[in-house]
Amino acid sequence: MKSFLRILGGVIVVILIAIALIIWVPAQRTSAKALDLPTSDITAARGAYVARAANCEDCHTGPGRKAYSGGLTVASPFGTIYSTNITPDKQYGIGDYSLDDFRAALYDGVRKNGTRLYPAMPYENYRLLSEADVESLYRYYMDEVKPVHDQPPQTHLAFPFNQRLGVRVWDWLALKNPRFKPPTDNPQINRGAYLVQALGHCAACHSPRNWLMASNGIRDEDAKYLTGGKVDGRAVPPLRGKDSVTTRWSQTQIAQYLATGRNAYTGAAGDMTSVVGNSLQHLSYDDIMAMSAYLKYLDAGTTEASAHSNDVPTKTQAMLTAANPSTPLGARLYLDNCDGCHFANGLGAPGVFPTLDGNPTVTAASATSLIETILYGAAMPSTQLRPERFRMPGFAWRLDDHDVATLATFLRQGWNNHASAVTAGQVAALRHKEAKPPLKSDERNAGRADQARAGR
Repeated sequence: MKSFLRILGGVIVVILIAIALIIWVPAQRTSAKALDLPTSDITAARGAYVARAANCEDCHTGPGRKAYSGGLTVASPFGTIYSTNITPDKQYGIGDYSLDDFRAALYDGVRKNGTRLYPAMPYENYRLLSEADVESLYRYYMDEVKPVHDQPPQTHLAFPFNQRLGVRVWDWLALKNPRFKPPTDNPQINRGAYLVQALGHCAACHSPRNWLMASNGIRDEDAKYLTGGKVDGRAVPPLRGKDSVTTRWSQTQIAQYLATGRNAYTGAAGDMTSVVGNSLQHLSYDDIMAMSAYLKYLDAGTTEASAHSNDVPTKTQAMLTAANPSTPLGARLYLDNCDGCHFANGLGAPGVFPTLDGNPTVTAASATSLIETILYGAAMPSTQLRPERFRMPGFAWRLDDHDVATLATFLRQGWNNHASAVTAGQVAALRHKEAKPPLKSDERNAGRADQARAGR
């Protein structure tokens, strides 16, 4: 009994010491001495480009708010987090931050007053930023961005997640050493790696999360790096490995997608719409080609597929073309709602209507994105190179849960796709009660869906 009490007492002492360390030991900041000294010019213009590449404005500008003034809601498993004001306002923004304070926020997730930022801010990725980019970004915010004297909504998570001291423990366990490590001797691939790993923080969405909810891979050497993730319940496609689009797209097709949000295979939707529209389209040609070269490098040795290379009609195409009275409901719903743009072969029109045969959104393990696209539609971004903004309408107002599930299952199992079926319950969980017809003209075609349902 005495031995047990001694052990218990020792455990309690260790816990109390750990708590004391978390509370009273000052936050450690990454200093410029730990990084490579700048070897290029430090300018506000360069900082503006860095801000574009990092897509800072997209996350730090809430609806109806001025640029960089914060207030964007970020959904997390622990509650809603609001982005902060990063304009040079001295009261509500970062106007009184020194360069060291600014670097600490980017590298260590620590505010000027020592408060820990929630890792919704991707500082585990920004730890790879070069000192030259950090200093240029600082100069841009302090010299070029207009201060906004306005406090965005504050984050209030439920206990225990409102205790930011716990984030310090997360930082100890999750953060890796700072500084970017070039993966090759090829300057183009290395530049692409820097853009993907650091500025673009692609792993924040395209890598899975580990038990700590940290990115399970932020560099090449990490086995799960860019192998696909999940954001707000939606599957994020892999950019690496046998199931990734980079094994099927050429470097040119990857570059087209990054710069314009579309290529011969697909079009950007969901969160990627804003990433392309607000960030990637503004990058230089050389940087876009560097990113695409790096993504192809990650899957070196794989065979490039050409767009619409399958000229052999599939059973699905034959069934849709025949369109006989015994055609299953899923195929009839496709003919009624989808065939006009995506066609019987499921290949769509290059750069206009995405292919459905082999589309990663269609075949993802989670059907959430596909269901939401059917319900509420999707729109490609308008970019400098491709200003036209194609939009797919939503069908929530004309298709019930069973219809949507049947259609989604048809898409996931048609042509060369082999994904799991979708249930009406999955659709019901994602349907918004207020869904209404987007256009009056669509009502003239509603009878077709009724005819399809009558033949179940």
